[in-house]
Amino acid sequence: MPILGSLLHFGYAPLLLIGINGAAIHAIATEDRPWLPALLLVGAVVVSFGAERVVPYNIEWNHSHGDRSRDFVHAIVNEASAWAGLLLLPLVTSFTANAGTWPSSWPFVLQVVLGVVVLDAGVTLAHFASHRWSFLWRFHAVHHSVRRMYGLNGLMKHPIHQTIETMAGTVPLIAIGLPTDVALALVFLVATQLLLQHSNVDYTLGPLRTWIATNEVHRFHHQSDPDRGDVNFGLFSTIWDRLLGTFHYEQRARFETSELGIADRPDYPAAYVAQLIEPFRRGLSGTATPLYSSEEMSPSSSIVEAPRIADGETPNI
Repeated sequence: MPILGSLLHFGYAPLLLIGINGAAIHAIATEDRPWLPALLLVGAVVVSFGAERVVPYNIEWNHSHGDRSRDFVHAIVNEASAWAGLLLLPLVTSFTANAGTWPSSWPFVLQVVLGVVVLDAGVTLAHFASHRWSFLWRFHAVHHSVRRMYGLNGLMKHPIHQTIETMAGTVPLIAIGLPTDVALALVFLVATQLLLQHSNVDYTLGPLRTWIATNEVHRFHHQSDPDRGDVNFGLFSTIWDRLLGTFHYEQRARFETSELGIADRPDYPAAYVAQLIEPFRRGLSGTATPLYSSEEMSPSSSIVEAPRIADGETPNI
């Protein structure tokens, strides 16, 4: 078990980021095994939930808080809507005036990288706005009501807010003729990224941990304390957070269940249907208050370093 734990601590993220993502991108580009991306996605989920059992960040988060069935419904609904959107993509792009401007002559991998960069920027800005504009916050609050962080949390979103974030990230791409195969790769990459970003796995990416939006960075965002949680909005990277001045990281910081959630809404509904209704129940007149105000935003990015693990020393897993 210690050996397996060490392998997962250092190898879990590279396996998903390079191994599974790379295999999926190759399969989509070659089109010879159309069933392989779906199989790889199932494999990513199995690996992620297995790693949570072997090398958990917080063992308490492996136990259901009465939320597992609700989160499963969120995941099915939101992931299904993402894949369904692919079916409409050819029709939508046929109406765009600049559809022919997509760099289709580029290698497929570079087309996917372009998509990731633009999608990351759009989603980050929409996420940032959701903590500033009360109308968006009331839908986004569903995601922040979680009391533990594990694999399914990434898809625990109000469908309306997921649609808003998706549009913010994809409309610029669609406007220049986003191909269906690139869109398929992006849907896959978002799914694996949400696993990495919210999983209860004690893993590390070494020096890249402050540049890729992993769980080690994203946990700071889920703090209920509005003075500390208004940071790290990025989906794939921390680049846009650094430009916004909202990046924050403290090495070896630890988080407990009591630090998650919404500070001023400890009674936020926990049932699926109730969460769908809650944004409307509170009214659409702008009376809902965002968790964080613009005045509370940190003026600059910050990294708080701690002593590093010495060479050869085994991490505490």
